[in-house]
Amino acid sequence: MNYTTSMEPTLEQKRNRLFVILAGIFITNALMAEMIGVKIFSAETTVGLQPAHLNILGFTMDFNLTAGVVIWPVVFITTDLINEYFGKPGVKRISYFTAILITYSFVILFLSIHLPPAGWWVDAYSKDPQGNYFNIDYAFSKIFGQGQRIILGSLTAFIIGQLVDVFVFHKLRNVTGSKLLWLRATGSTLVSQFVDSFVVLYIAFAGIFSNQQILAIGITNYIYKFAVAILLTPLIYFGHNLIDRYLGKENAEQISQEAASKSKGFL
Repeated sequence: MNYTTSMEPTLEQKRNRLFVILAGIFITNALMAEMIGVKIFSAETTVGLQPAHLNILGFTMDFNLTAGVVIWPVVFITTDLINEYFGKPGVKRISYFTAILITYSFVILFLSIHLPPAGWWVDAYSKDPQGNYFNIDYAFSKIFGQGQRIILGSLTAFIIGQLVDVFVFHKLRNVTGSKLLWLRATGSTLVSQFVDSFVVLYIAFAGIFSNQQILAIGITNYIYKFAVAILLTPLIYFGHNLIDRYLGKENAEQISQEAASKSKGFL
């Protein structure tokens, strides 16, 4: 007598697992992008080029970007995949939850910065490799102590950007149906990141930088994001194909159609 039973997961189980995986990738990269975003690097030097020295609105601009942009494209991709298979409810759920986790992380960092350092810890790291005086507690505070306006701007831009992304994505889907994945994925990213690029700067630096300077910085950042969004298009199809193989082509199309039907309206 054969007592074996099938352990093949149901479609609902596969769907839930897929959401957990995409949510985990999304949250990890969004959170890490916020944490490492305090470092500014030269994109041109990284790839062995001379600084761009672009003249934008009278300002000489180079591609000096936050380190967070290195992994932020992963958030673009997972947002589009969640959009495709879980619709507006899925994107809203994960976006709000991520914003809460980012806020929690900044609160913990704020508390950690204000803990009195142990004397032996400060002494153990009191010299840099060249023998110069080094205050590790001050360095910790400077690295993790982002300004309140920057934090507020970043979180506000994140939420608004995600809502704009899901709105544009499903507006384009209503026009294209299940075809032209590249158009709705790339198009929604380009529009949402345009909004994101300027919202964060105006909240964080209004009154500190002139409007022209904010516009110049925003345009420079958006040029980078525009290029990355275009270059990421093949990866969107790669992720889409992996999910289709995991769920099964017909099941994936069914889930995608259900997601689209639940995504009417803006909010």
